[in-house]
Parts: sequence; C-alpha cells; structure tokens
Amino acid sequence: MSNTSKVTKLEKQASMLWPLVLLLTDYVAIIAAEELAYRIRYLVIYNPTDLHISWVNFWLVFPFLFIVFLSTERLYGVRRQFWRTVQCIFKGCIYATFAIIVEMYLARTATNTSRLFILLFGVNSFILITLFRFWVKVFLAKRQLLQLPILVVGAGKTAESFEKVVSADDGLNYKIIGFLEDNVVYSKRLKKYPVLGGFDDIERVILETGVKHIIIAAPSVDPAKQGELIYRVQPLVKNIAIIPNLIGMPMGGLEVESFFNEKLMLLKLKNNLARPWNRLVKNIFDYTLTFFGTIAISPILLGIAFWIYKEDPGPILFKHMRVGKDGKIFPCYKFRSMCLDADKKLKELLAKDSEARAEWEKDFKLKNDPRITKIGAFLRRTSLDELPQIFNVLRGEMSLVGPRPIIEEELPRYGNYVREYLAVKPGITGYWQVNGRSDTTYEERVAMDTWYVQNWSVWLDLMLLWRTFKSVAKQEGAY
Repeated sequence: MSNTSKVTKLEKQASMLWPLVLLLTDYVAIIAAEELAYRIRYLVIYNPTDLHISWVNFWLVFPFLFIVFLSTERLYGVRRQFWRTVQCIFKGCIYATFAIIVEMYLARTATNTSRLFILLFGVNSFILITLFRFWVKVFLAKRQLLQLPILVVGAGKTAESFEKVVSADDGLNYKIIGFLEDNVVYSKRLKKYPVLGGFDDIERVILETGVKHIIIAAPSVDPAKQGELIYRVQPLVKNIAIIPNLIGMPMGGLEVESFFNEKLMLLKLKNNLARPWNRLVKNIFDYTLTFFGTIAISPILLGIAFWIYKEDPGPILFKHMRVGKDGKIFPCYKFRSMCLDADKKLKELLAKDSEARAEWEKDFKLKNDPRITKIGAFLRRTSLDELPQIFNVLRGEMSLVGPRPIIEEELPRYGNYVREYLAVKPGITGYWQVNGRSDTTYEERVAMDTWYVQNWSVWLDLMLLWRTFKSVAKQEGAY
C-alpha cells in the first residue's frame, strides 16, 4: 500500500470503474461457462442429439439473467471479503439457473434444450465467475489499480484489526491513505501509514486529500462526540462506515433493524448452531465430504502407515483421550509421531528441565520434543498426523471444522466460555489453526474457538477448510 495521502484522479473514479470491470469479468465468465457446458455435454453423452441454442439466448438472455441475479446479491456495488463474495455468487447462480429454466419453459424451448447442459451451465458459471473474479482482483491488487481510497479515524487496536483485514483480503481492494488520531500511535503495523492529523482536523484532511470514504474505527470515543464527527463529515464524503464496540460478540447471524420514529437501531444476534436445522446441515456436510474424501486419500493413508511402521515398528495409530460434545470423552486418532516409550521420556524430561516443564504447563506442547520420530516430525510439520481424525468424524465424535479437541485438564482454562466449547463437536481444523496455529497464545485460542461457535455457517466452514489447506501448504505455525 502506498503511503501517499493525496487521492489521484483514477482513484476518485474507482467506485465507478470497479463495478464495470466486475460486470465485464462476469459476462466473459458466463459466456465461457456456456461454451464449456456445451462441449462437456458432447463429451460425456454417447451419440448425443444436436443441441441448438439461439444466439439471443447464448449472448444476451442467459448472461443478462445471471447478471441481474448477481446484482441482487449486491455483487457490483459492495466490496466484501472474498469468501463472502463467493457465498453471494453461489446464491446468484442458483437463482439465475432457475430463472433460465423458467424462461425456456415460457418461451417453449425447454423440450429442445438439454437438461445436462443447464446443470453444467449453472455449475460452470459458479466456478468460472468465482475464478475470474479472483484472478482479476489479485491482478488489480498487485498493481494497486482501482483501489478505493479510505481515511481511517482512529489508530488503536480496532484500527489495527481493520488494517489486517484490508491487507489480507484482495476482495476489498481498499487503499488506506492515512489515519486521524489524537493520541500516540503505538502499533508497528500502523506506523507505515501517515497520521494526517487529529479528529478535529477531519474536514481539512478530507478537502486536502479528496478522499470520499471514511472508516470510523474509534469505538472508545464518546458517542456524542462520534455523532458530532459524523454530522460534520457527512456533507463532504460519499460513504461513512463505523466499526462499533462489539468485538467478540456473535456477528454471524446479525440483523439490523431501524426504528425511525425513535431514532434507534436494533441489532439481532443469532446463535446459528443452536438451531436444529443448522446442526443437521453441518452433520450432512461433515459426513458427505468426509466419506468421499476418505476414499480419495486412502492411498496416502496407506503410504503413511507403511512409512511409520518401517521406521519404528509398532502401532500405526495413536489414541489420545479428548473432550467432545457435552463433555463426552472419546479417543482422538492420530498417526503415531512419537517413539513407543514417549510417556516415560516426557516424565524424565519434565523432571530435569524446568524450562520444558514451564512450556508444557503453559500450552501442553513442546517446540523441541525429544519424543518425536523422524517421520513424526514430518507428519507434524505438514499436519498429516491428524488425517486419521476423519474416522472420528465418521464415528460422529468430531467435525471437519470446529474447536480444537482438548484434554480434560484444559477445560478450566476456558472459564466462562466452556459452555460454548461443550455445545459442539471438536474439529479436525478450525479458526485457530488458520490464524497462527501453535504461534497463538492459549487465551487467543479460547477466544477463536468461542467466536467460531457463535458465528458458524456452512460458508465459514468452507472458508476455514480452504485456509487450512493454505496454512498447511505453507507450514505456518506447526510443530
């Protein structure tokens, strides 16, 4: 990100050009999806009948319907984190596919159109629109093109968290031009940006820089002063966004309702996993993905098992008793990564090494663990030692995504949040694994597990699975 605070002419037009670029990208992706569906149909069907699609439908009607439903999901007017964008693309593609079926029925062309083509078209559209948008956004972000210039009011912890999101997600493509702060900026992350003044300088800074989008990230500021700030700024800018002091609260099912007559705003918070339907969806998601995934990776499982036994003959799997849903104790499976006399070695080490004992009492882990075999070190570094937990998922003891499985001695460390932990099944992966893994403090892990339970959704699970693959591939924070 650039440290220059002056907004360029191109950046001023970013809010107008951005939707046009995305619309063109989607149109190309939809045409490509049609062509791909057309060709795949002829490949998979033996002796297929001729498929005729009018040029009006191919080039105009079908793309128009998709773009209409994508626009209803606000995919051209709102910048979101990319995983939320994918969720909206999925919904738009479902609605557009049904709209095409209705259109063909009304136009009496349904009998002449392949149902396989429509199915392939819908699936291809979701995949290609997602991929094309991802490539375009990465391309633009790397070249700092069409970034939306924003001024951030506040430079504390909330502003730092916001900057982390902006830096990590190409879907937003924001450019922070600087901060306004009355106090000293302590964050190292934020010191690379200019402090353009204090809160009282906001009108001057807006006029000098030409910025039209403001983020107020100062939840500790007095509400009356914050209201006055918004009143002063609103005539000068296009958009004002406020980050409220709600950190840690369940935002996954948040709904906002306004009571205009009393000038009140009502926030409705939902506990997603408290609903039986959501639990059923999560179970179906777990069992389906795990069943087919187990079949797919069975050669890898057998290869690792052979490797473990060849280096250190003995049991292939290691069972460790962990706490599951409702406090039920279950055997959590892992590939054995330690020598057979691991317990004895641990007791000897903790008895003679005070630093190792302190590290073990802090996190129940050792960074330099003498009990780990050569193959075990590789399996832990790549997280492949946890693959057998797929059998725990099939047994109904774990989920693919959830809080990390803990031992009984760790329960007191969850304090008031132990109820959230015991309300769901622990997961093979989870929020903490993709946010630092072993590099995080225990308190941070507890907070992450709690946040996941309160904010669960299928799309959150998919995002965490995808980010797990990335973290494992980069071997981030694993030991």
